[in-house]
Amino acid sequence: MDHSPRPLHNIGILITRPEHQSGFLKEAIQNLGGNPVIFPVLVISDVTDKTPLLNCITRLDEYDLCIFVSPNAVHRVIPLIRTERAFPSHMKIAVVGKGSADALKHYGIGNDVIAPDKRFDSEALLELEALQHVSGKKIVIFRGNGGRPLLGDTLKKRGAILEYVECYHRGKPDVDSTELLSKWSQGRINAVIITSSEGLHNLFDMIGRLGQQLLQETPVFTAHERIACKAREAGLRKVIQTRTAGDNGIIASLLEYYNNQNIPELT
Repeated sequence: MDHSPRPLHNIGILITRPEHQSGFLKEAIQNLGGNPVIFPVLVISDVTDKTPLLNCITRLDEYDLCIFVSPNAVHRVIPLIRTERAFPSHMKIAVVGKGSADALKHYGIGNDVIAPDKRFDSEALLELEALQHVSGKKIVIFRGNGGRPLLGDTLKKRGAILEYVECYHRGKPDVDSTELLSKWSQGRINAVIITSSEGLHNLFDMIGRLGQQLLQETPVFTAHERIACKAREAGLRKVIQTRTAGDNGIIASLLEYYNNQNIPELT
């Protein structure tokens, strides 16, 4: 039997995703010998008032295109649609990222979904031919509270009749970071995974000055150029943008980064 250390042996990796979205990364890191530490910096909850969402669902036939900005949007909206009505056959579906496309496949929706195939962000979606000629088209964007205005603003400039519908709420968790900071100070956090700009901002707030100093010297892995830029602007010195998108890209970058690095044994 091979008893050689696995590729991420003894490496503590902070996963900042909402806990219900951290399963793949946690399992992959464990299988590679790493020590995943779950510390969600976003909490996802239902909207307080579902009336606008339910009203939109009853009017789905009016729309030419619906856009899901995240897997959370898919999981909040598709079950409600299926409870209330049939999905309009004429309406096109678009998503910003691979995670949202995979979430749609979970519900048996995979054919003809409009999605970027390289970069996974609003900019990449807007570059697709299907979103170039939208003048007079009615489009609904399912999203969380707030969010980037780029997608909607650009579609409106292209002549679309746009409607935003909030289907979930993002917030900052109210948690004590003492245990995390203790592990970090002892050298047990060797890398951090960041998957949203809002999450990066929340992490800064949640870990305080000591944590921010530790974060500045810790390798931070992200799949998004925009997040990498914000991390560098915030003073983080070791920002690694993955070569490919998604969780597999993050794992590949972790393996590449730590391939020739020696992490000391913890006592």
